[in-house]
Amino acid sequence: MLERNHLHIIKEVNRLKSVTAAAESLNLSQSAVSHTIAKLERRFGVKLWHRKGNTLVYSQAGLYLLSLADKMVTEFEHAERVLQEFAQGRRGIMRIGMECHPCEQWLMGKIQQFLKAWPEVDVEIKSAFRFDGIAALKANEIDVLITPDPVNTEGLNFRSVFNYNLCIVVSEQNPLYNKAFVTAQDLENQILYTVPVGYNRLDVYTRFLDPANVQPKRRVPIESTEMMLQLVSANRGVAVLPEWLVSSHESRLGIKGISIGNKGLQKSVNVGVRDNDLQLDYVKGFIESTRSNV
Repeated sequence: MLERNHLHIIKEVNRLKSVTAAAESLNLSQSAVSHTIAKLERRFGVKLWHRKGNTLVYSQAGLYLLSLADKMVTEFEHAERVLQEFAQGRRGIMRIGMECHPCEQWLMGKIQQFLKAWPEVDVEIKSAFRFDGIAALKANEIDVLITPDPVNTEGLNFRSVFNYNLCIVVSEQNPLYNKAFVTAQDLENQILYTVPVGYNRLDVYTRFLDPANVQPKRRVPIESTEMMLQLVSANRGVAVLPEWLVSSHESRLGIKGISIGNKGLQKSVNVGVRDNDLQLDYVKGFIESTRSNV
């Protein structure tokens, strides 16, 4: 039977590149570690690694278990920390995932209020789950998801906490700079920088360009907001970003945010949590602390 101690051993052997060092790190004898791994190999009829000179080389089975250990050991450690927090009378640990870089920047302007109000709650930011947040939330890999694109999913609850307008960002050298708003046709000859998600999740396409049957000259997905702004400042193209984010960079970079259409294109920041966590005081406190304008 595969047990947790097997995963610990495999992870430590990989980290330290030595069975002897791994045994010492785990407060075990080398013979105990070697016996445990040998028994596991016999049980399943596989070899996990072999020696090539002074180097340990993992087999395909060993690499699979190493990948599993990287995930499961972290989850076990997280569960233990949460239980310790409860035992100490503390609330727990809240892991927050972001689905977009602007979401992360928005959160940084909000998190201080929550940290002051809930000193007993530890907060971890999981930006590695960017653009794959729904799956991470359902799999209990994060506890809160910040997203501009909530998905109606069983077991998850999303609350809108902040409304904003998307805008087209242009440099002062761009012919569009003096326009009060852009039309879909204005973007036909423009390179358009967007966050790296599918077209079906980009409102500038689904709510603006597609209804007008218009495409930009080229779309370039970019994850870094700062890089996007630098490219626009150099008049390499235009970008679609939240208006509130652009306003703080306009004078520094010589850029401006222009309304998308004469009525604008509204979006919202949403906080997603699992239904079962809605009754937790600190989750309710987090949602409440984010309900205000930037």
